[in-house]
Amino acid sequence: MTEPNTALRAVRVALHLSQDELARRVRAAGEKANEPNGCSKRLVQRWEAGLVATPRGVYIRALEAATGQPIQNLGFQGPADERYGLNRDEALAMPGAEDIPVAEGLERPSGPLTGIWRSRYEYVSSGRGGQTFTNSHYVVLLHQGARLQVRSLPGTAAGRVLMDMTVNGQVVTGTWTEQTDAGGYYQGSVYHGAIQMLLEPTGHRMSGTWVGFGRDFDLNTGPWSMELVTADTSKAALAEWNRPVMAKTPDGDDAEPAT
Repeated sequence: MTEPNTALRAVRVALHLSQDELARRVRAAGEKANEPNGCSKRLVQRWEAGLVATPRGVYIRALEAATGQPIQNLGFQGPADERYGLNRDEALAMPGAEDIPVAEGLERPSGPLTGIWRSRYEYVSSGRGGQTFTNSHYVVLLHQGARLQVRSLPGTAAGRVLMDMTVNGQVVTGTWTEQTDAGGYYQGSVYHGAIQMLLEPTGHRMSGTWVGFGRDFDLNTGPWSMELVTADTSKAALAEWNRPVMAKTPDGDDAEPAT
């Protein structure tokens, strides 16, 4: 049974606005931001009845401007990419951003870091009581000159990770993008940010820190590490490692699945 959105109604009543007046405010906020929307009294009624769980991004931003309240205070929780006006297709449309062709072997570029790596990072979820979570992927790293391109194997997790970096001696610097699981907590949202890591002298491990935005316009950081699994990027190797990275042990630590 649908639950009414009492939070939105409470904010509207506190502002002494009718449903029609709130609709006009939302339209005006959209016009001011050069993002016109078609908000109507009927749409406000649907919001307050709880019939719309997540408004589109243009409505989220206009609602926040019209009420002076973050979207969470209005009874909604929109995907981060919608809220911040990110274009999902543009965020993911980097060279080589398509899924790694597991059915085909990849020619090995000249760089010594080319191979399949285990990527692991941690993040704090403010929406889940500040709990710390870990995400891991098997990724293909292609090294050409000073450039490193990282793409997660499609079968390693429900979401996918992309990284574009440069290496200067032992210092690795660049950007990351993650498309989260469409059926998970973040509803397929796209996040992106910057990253810097130090490459160990062996060339088999790098670790450092990521930085990126959160749902409340705050900057978040956390550890990110990568370890070389194999330098082989043949068809057989890609197929072998195109699987989930880990299962959880009873104490919550990472553990490789049985092979």
